[in-house]
Amino acid sequence: MEQIEQLVVLQKVDSEMITLERILEDAPKQLRSLQEKQAYLKQQQDVIQEKVDVLMEQKSRLEGEIENDTQKVKKSKNKLMMVENTKEYHAMMREMDTMEKMNRSREEERANLLADLSDLEGRKEALQGDIDSLEETITAQQSTLDQELAEKRARIEILEKEKRKASEAVPAPILTRYNFIRDRIPNPVIVPVSEGVCQGCHVVIPPQAFIDLQKGEQILSCPNCLRIIFWERHFSGND
Repeated sequence: MEQIEQLVVLQKVDSEMITLERILEDAPKQLRSLQEKQAYLKQQQDVIQEKVDVLMEQKSRLEGEIENDTQKVKKSKNKLMMVENTKEYHAMMREMDTMEKMNRSREEERANLLADLSDLEGRKEALQGDIDSLEETITAQQSTLDQELAEKRARIEILEKEKRKASEAVPAPILTRYNFIRDRIPNPVIVPVSEGVCQGCHVVIPPQAFIDLQKGEQILSCPNCLRIIFWERHFSGND
């Protein structure tokens, strides 16, 4: 019975350690997910910036062409009064008309570019807001996570000492048996038998096995699930 008691203690320690180790493994995943999302948003922002750079180059080129032709039109208008014949006059008028039409087309193109730039800048600004918000969340979670993980690791160190102490109180063959079962069967490994039913797999224990179990003279396993079993009344204070 004392060995069963120590195995129950050992199992409680193992169960808590398994839970804590799972937390240590899973806890950073959410943080990594946020960091990956932030990296994706930054990538999208870079893509938008590339488009902005291209449009800014087009805008600069258009404004240069508009300014250049505007100056040409002004010069042509100044020269127009000095034209000596009608043919030359009409030729200059056609040239100015062509340049003015070209500039109107460029102005329309520039207006469209400005609209596209405004849209892109708005999207980039919205992305920056999301990135900044994620940064705050990541920073806060990182701080909390570091503290929580440190506490969990400290608890695991305590549990490891308790586990060593409990293991020392269990004979080596029984401890080997316990570890063998634990490595192959999901928790719990040690379960009570209530009303002749194994509480691990909920299957009725054979009558003779149940009689032997009630005697409390040996450590028995459930014939169905192979978990180590004990009679619940041995630890309930009842006869």
